[in-house]
Amino acid sequence: MNRIITRRNLLVGICAAGVLAGCDSSPTTAFLDGMEYWNERVQRALFSPRRLAPEPPLSELTPERDFPPYWISDSMPTAPPGWSLKVGGLVARPMVLSLAQLMSMPRTDLRVRHHCVEGWSAVAGWRGVRVSELARAAGLRPEVRYVEFRSFDSDYWSSWDLPSALHAQTILAYGMNGAMLRPDHGAPLRLYSAVKLGYKMVKYLTEVNFLDRKTGGYWEDQGYEWYAGV
Repeated sequence: MNRIITRRNLLVGICAAGVLAGCDSSPTTAFLDGMEYWNERVQRALFSPRRLAPEPPLSELTPERDFPPYWISDSMPTAPPGWSLKVGGLVARPMVLSLAQLMSMPRTDLRVRHHCVEGWSAVAGWRGVRVSELARAAGLRPEVRYVEFRSFDSDYWSSWDLPSALHAQTILAYGMNGAMLRPDHGAPLRLYSAVKLGYKMVKYLTEVNFLDRKTGGYWEDQGYEWYAGV
């Protein structure tokens, strides 16, 4: 894990230096593109849909006050009136789901360690519905390869590879540590997974779109690694 973070920080630093030097089409950019391609291929090869992250014991649970909250907006986002989740893209049955409808779907509880690109980690318990359940209900078309998650937090978004999104430990979480999700941690609904770094966990969800192409992401479009597996 530390090796991945160190490599990512190195690449982001090189990218920033390249931008300052005005090298948008320079060998530095080509090097970064090549490293990103190589890194994604390696991480895809290591990924297994059957491999589960270990569940830490309750004794390792991080106090919620010590689990850093995060948002992009100038102030903590709050759900718009009549909030709902839109599910669309290349699906047979587009849906608009209320929180009550999401909570009526098969529930998954998991407790895993969160890994941030800045180097810290924390343990929390999450409750929600698997993205794979949402995909089953929507009916994916054969050409789907990616999933895009969008937020009402200043249009924050991230796109994922389909296998990671459908992993058994990837959920749309509406609960944290035995209680309903709080606004500072992404209420009413956030993405959570054991197989990606923290910046891929989109909070304040509004849309899930199943697509045949990558659409980047808020941080990914600024030089962060797109695949970001752990």
